[in-house]
Amino acid sequence: MKKILLVEDDPFLFSLLKNRLQKEGFEIVLAKDGEEALNYLANSNPDLILLDLILPKKTGFEVMEELRSNPQYQRIKSPIIVVSNLGQQEDITKSKQLGAMEYYVKAKISIDELVENIKGFFKK
Repeated sequence: MKKILLVEDDPFLFSLLKNRLQKEGFEIVLAKDGEEALNYLANSNPDLILLDLILPKKTGFEVMEELRSNPQYQRIKSPIIVVSNLGQQEDITKSKQLGAMEYYVKAKISIDELVENIKGFFKK
């Protein structure tokens, strides 16, 4: 069973994504803010990180910067998919520069499409 770290502070979206992904056979771990995500990653290496950018305590950008620069996280090789309300090209570019494999704007993708893209990601 593939493990996905879902970093999302919106309880409705988290619940929706968690239920859909669990139905597809994924194990879901929740982090409600960037700090919680980094605490989890200090001891675990999920198969995928689904990361929002606008988060309490530490933003998604700060999480990705920490994963790249802090030696404590060098063993983390989990691919990162950003799922955010930020749709500006500079946010997309910055996310990819910080290591995001994919970037989805919440308003432009349905839950079904997102789940299918995640499933496809594991088939690569």
